[in-house]
Amino acid sequence: MSLIWNNNISVSYFGEAHDPVIGVTIAGLPEGEHIDAEALISFLKRIAPKSCGGTSVPSPRIMSGIRNDRTTGAPLCAILKNCGVEEEVDEPQSPSLRAGNADYTGAVRYKGYCDVKKAAHAPERFVSALCVAGAVCGQILERRGIYTGAHIAAIHNIKDNPFDPVNISRDGILSIRIKDLPVISDRKGWIMLEDISMAAECGESLGGVVECASVNVPCGVGSPVFDGLENNIASLVFGIPGIAGIEFGAGFSSAAMVGSQYSDGSFTDGKGYSVTKTNSHGGIIGGISSGMPITLRAAVKPPKIGGDCVCAVPGAVVCVEAAVNIALLSNMLDYPNFC
Repeated sequence: MSLIWNNNISVSYFGEAHDPVIGVTIAGLPEGEHIDAEALISFLKRIAPKSCGGTSVPSPRIMSGIRNDRTTGAPLCAILKNCGVEEEVDEPQSPSLRAGNADYTGAVRYKGYCDVKKAAHAPERFVSALCVAGAVCGQILERRGIYTGAHIAAIHNIKDNPFDPVNISRDGILSIRIKDLPVISDRKGWIMLEDISMAAECGESLGGVVECASVNVPCGVGSPVFDGLENNIASLVFGIPGIAGIEFGAGFSSAAMVGSQYSDGSFTDGKGYSVTKTNSHGGIIGGISSGMPITLRAAVKPPKIGGDCVCAVPGAVVCVEAAVNIALLSNMLDYPNFC
């Protein structure tokens, strides 16, 4: 099992699902970057919205990599208390199938040596570690005017208003962050909460979609083929538990288009930049950013029935933001005059 994502920036988790603490190490961060501890904690609080019955996420303890609120250039190491751990009686576990769990596949993959019951929950416990890394990377990007934000695009069959793929703004992104339920339309958010409540009463669970956008990413970030910007983003997003699919720009709907519909005609704006009239390409062409907003959507599957979580979509919003922040900063370090 790999707990390391490696590019210009390396993010590695440590610990196990049932350990008292888990942690994350972030290597490759530029030195001298100011890290706001309160902003970091605020980012983590968004993992579990109160409107969905979420509980508080513990504050990380920074062990290395930051001195006097600035990065030192050494790997940043943070540990977090694992609040989901409870003392359990040590009983033999059998690889029985529980709907929606990786019990059987995990037992087969690790030849029965893993703790079947506990290992099945392993990825869920590392979302806070991912978000620590994403929050740090996000602060470094925002100091250079690059902002990433996400919202609940849909829960079950209830859809929020979508981002405008051409005219997404920094202020629009920030306005969603301050909401307890990250939606553009509050009315749609109330309906979503009612649907979640009804599902809980019926013993059901719900999935949905997270839409994410990054603004002010300059043209020329990323590389073709296997080092494409969308490749890096996707690899991190798929590290989030419950993610079932991802699409950029027009995504799968482009399959029903003709070429003239998909092609984004370009023109020169008032500042002399080449921009496109539409954004079917989602801000990335040939693995390289185009200067248009980067847009993507990630599908979140329903959690296992009978678990503590009825719908993981609200918490997945900040996780997707974190993943995109890490991928963007990792690619931006190659960009001329970034640091």
